[in-house]
Amino acid sequence: MRGWTGRILRVDLTTRTHRAESFSEEFAQTWVGGRGFAVKILFDELKPGIDPLGPENKLIVALGPISGIPAPNTGKAVVAAKSPLTGFYGDGNLGTRVTEQLRKAGYDALIVEGRAERPTLLYIEDDRVEFLPADVVWGQGTFATNDWIYAKYGKGVGVLNIGQGGENGVRYATIRSMEGRSGGRPGIGAVMGSKLLKAIVVKGTKPIPQADPAGMKAVGTADLKAVHQKDQDSGWSRQSTDGVLAWCNEVAALPVHNFRKTSHAAAWKIDGQRLDEARVATYGCPTCTMRCGITIHDREGHESELDYENIGLLGANLDVFDLDQVGSLNYLCDDYGIDTMSAGCTLGFYADAIEHGATRGDFKFGDAERAKELLRMAALREGEVGNLLADGSLRMARAFGHGSEAYAMQVKGLEVAAYNCKFIPGMALAFGVAGIGAHHREAWIITFELKHSTRGSYGADKAAKVIELQRIRGGMFESIVACRFPWIEVGWELEHYPTYFNLVTGLHWTLDDMWALADRVYAMLKLHYVREFPNATRQDDYPPAVWFDHANADTEGPIAHMYLDADKYDQLLQHYYDQRGYDRRGIPTKATLAKLGLSREAEAAARYASLT
Repeated sequence: MRGWTGRILRVDLTTRTHRAESFSEEFAQTWVGGRGFAVKILFDELKPGIDPLGPENKLIVALGPISGIPAPNTGKAVVAAKSPLTGFYGDGNLGTRVTEQLRKAGYDALIVEGRAERPTLLYIEDDRVEFLPADVVWGQGTFATNDWIYAKYGKGVGVLNIGQGGENGVRYATIRSMEGRSGGRPGIGAVMGSKLLKAIVVKGTKPIPQADPAGMKAVGTADLKAVHQKDQDSGWSRQSTDGVLAWCNEVAALPVHNFRKTSHAAAWKIDGQRLDEARVATYGCPTCTMRCGITIHDREGHESELDYENIGLLGANLDVFDLDQVGSLNYLCDDYGIDTMSAGCTLGFYADAIEHGATRGDFKFGDAERAKELLRMAALREGEVGNLLADGSLRMARAFGHGSEAYAMQVKGLEVAAYNCKFIPGMALAFGVAGIGAHHREAWIITFELKHSTRGSYGADKAAKVIELQRIRGGMFESIVACRFPWIEVGWELEHYPTYFNLVTGLHWTLDDMWALADRVYAMLKLHYVREFPNATRQDDYPPAVWFDHANADTEGPIAHMYLDADKYDQLLQHYYDQRGYDRRGIPTKATLAKLGLSREAEAAARYASLT
């Protein structure tokens, strides 16, 4: 086997034992790595119905065959577990030195089981694994924890750690790494915290296996330079992802006032140009030559690394248009180790629920200082309000009642990313059918829809485009594993990625082989969901109800008096199901699963839910 180490490290925190396990070439070529490995391992090893915050859950850190190879943006790792936020499979990716170091240690994945007796740091150096006390940093934020680890082991090691959010079981707690990397927004950090695992530190000294190391080095080095030049020519990294904010404001797609509004006159104060002007440092992931981590000084003087999603949801969505205050809210989320998107949506929902009389409280839109206090309360689960906020917007809505679930901005429990789809059917569909809940990562169709298609159309072409993007973004990139930004932002052609894959593995894959992998992965994501929720219906693939409400339509601007049509959305959803080979409930049919080589998985899922 070339391109994979062929080994997975399994660690049991309860017994403080570990062992290296081998996997077959068939397993490698069927699931490739990253999300593919994680979705298969968790399906096989977790029993449906387990408590996501109990010791039976498993934390996966999974890499792909090109992970850590010197090539454009290959420094990503996938972290996965059963999600405490959504109740089924959840994952995320983040840039981290763990990617290269874990592969150099001789592993393609790490499985963490059980629960430690005390706060623990897991140290991995090649074949040596140690369970070390982490009491000194338990209760501290991710920045202090990172500094402590660097002081102890040096800055070259790979680090994954959690803050107070993960320790206290905030259902959208993330895992953090390096200066500002964060991943696992469906609460993967809370799973790590439930195991009393404060940090993972990795150091490796072995070569990463490659079929053609000289060829890969030559191609990868040249391509790193080429991507950097494309970035310089386009100027993308000057504003990074926040360059989209002004455009979203212009086309009525910006989340404002808990997505009630789609634009705001003050949005320019937090746009990409203002972010670039306030820049004090820039950070990026390993092997990245188009660094997107623009850092500013926040209101308290901390360095805060910002991008569009956290500016859109902690800023515009809360009616906060002071960039340094948005920076403060973002810094707190990063230090506490909680997801900025879910935090922004949950705070926005809370203010909205107070406005509409669903609950009582003293939080109002635009009140950044109170928002800071609420983030602290959520991270520490302080009091009734802190506990409610820590559970996310869907659970809050169910606790409040009074119809508030209609404007809790989530799908399947995961809060939506920063794109307001009041009249953008394709992007609404992308949120509805995303593999882990409402994540933009899966199929960011909004630019295609608004630049190359009819805005209010519900045709089969949009369903086809969502599937195409899912195959690329949520399938190929999440499994090989690499960052999608070179392709999205500077036009780095997709054909480069099978080239890297083949140079490393010695195989002869084409993009069509990648799409087959992606379809297999997406079918497994659905099987995870239906196994946990056997009574699943097509309504589970709907976006927030408020987008279908004519009373919530804009009264002026480019989408005045427009809103999503529920019947037409349902037709669009059916187009998606038909093209995917799913039944009317949105579940892959037995024939589809057999075609994808998943007959055994279908039999396992059928023990919990009927498959057609």
